[in-house]
Amino acid sequence: MTYELNVAHLYGDLMNTYGDVGNILALNYYAKQMDVKLNVKVVSLDQDFKAADYDLAFFGGGQDFEQVIVSKDIQTKKKELTDFIEDGGPVLAICGGFQLLGHYYVDAKGDKIPGIGALDHYTLSQDNHRFIGDIVIKNADNGETYHGFENHQGRTFLGKGESPLGNVVQGKGNNGEDGTEGAIYKNVYCSYFHGPILTRNGNLAKRLLVAALKRSYPDADFAEQEALPVPATF
Repeated sequence: MTYELNVAHLYGDLMNTYGDVGNILALNYYAKQMDVKLNVKVVSLDQDFKAADYDLAFFGGGQDFEQVIVSKDIQTKKKELTDFIEDGGPVLAICGGFQLLGHYYVDAKGDKIPGIGALDHYTLSQDNHRFIGDIVIKNADNGETYHGFENHQGRTFLGKGESPLGNVVQGKGNNGEDGTEGAIYKNVYCSYFHGPILTRNGNLAKRLLVAALKRSYPDADFAEQEALPVPATF
C-alpha cells in the first residue's frame, strides 16, 4: 500500500537562503523508500494554513529582510500552526523558521521581531559575530548523532517543555553557552543545521515521516517503515 502525506512548505519562496529546500528533496527521497507519496505545497504570504489540511510542515531559514516580512504574515497563521503543533503535527524548522516558532528574535540591527510563541524559546543577537562551521551533536534520549553546518548570528535559549535536538560535541549550537543545539517539542524538530540537515541525517527524516504516518493513519501498522534502515547521508 502506498500512503500519502500532505506537506506544507512554509514560505518556501522566501525562506530558502541556505538551500533548505534540499530538506524537501531529502524527505521525498526517504518517503519513496517507505512507499509514501508526498504532496508538497508552498504556503506563503496571504495564504491560509489550515491545520487539518496537512500531515507535516517544513519551515526553512531566511535573511533578516525576508524574516521581517514573514514575521508579520505568520501572525495570521499563528492559531492554526499552534493547533497543528499541539495536536502532534510533525514540523521541521531550520534557523529562521526555528526562531519564528518561538516568542521573538533580535535581529542584527537590534530590533525585536515577534514570533508566534508556539514554542517557549527566544533568540538574542550577537554583535558583529556569527557561529559558523561544522557541528556535531548527540541526542541524549535516542543516542543518535547528527552532523551538519551552522551559520547563524542568533543565540537561542530554550524554554518550558523543550529539549535540545542534541548536545554539542563539536561546534557552538544554540547559543555557545549551554551546550544545546536545536529543540524538540512534541513532534517539532528545530535546528540551526544547514547543509541541509536531512541530507546528512536520514534517521531524522525517518522520524518525521513515521510520526506523520502514525498521526494520519492511526489504524495502520508501520513496523516495516520504522525498521527500514536509512543511509547516514543522502
